[in-house]
Amino acid sequence: MKTYSPATVAAPSGPYSHGVEIPAGARVLHLAGQVGVAPDGSVPADFEGQAVQCWKNIKAILAAAGMGVENLVKCTHFLTRAEDVPAYGRVRAQQLGEARPASTLLVISALARPGLLVEVEAIAAKG
Repeated sequence: MKTYSPATVAAPSGPYSHGVEIPAGARVLHLAGQVGVAPDGSVPADFEGQAVQCWKNIKAILAAAGMGVENLVKCTHFLTRAEDVPAYGRVRAQQLGEARPASTLLVISALARPGLLVEVEAIAAKG
């Protein structure tokens, strides 16, 4: 994959790229929005716990498809509280490592299930 963050656009404000090109013939995987619900149905009470569990779920789905975070090309992040943006930035950076998918972060009024604080949907590709 080739990433794009040209000097003619303001630098990314976090660990992401402005654009990611998927090579011809690559397998593309669309991940449904993932939330901080563990396999046993439990939900951490705190934001950071939910964010980490959300990324564990994403990584498990990627692994099932023979992929990893390095294969992410686009992530859309939904938070329900603006004050969680800095903490989420730290969790996201930790979970992505050197991966730099294109990214959008929105602060919204609520998620479909009460008590959930973060949701991430993603697209991954592997050539």
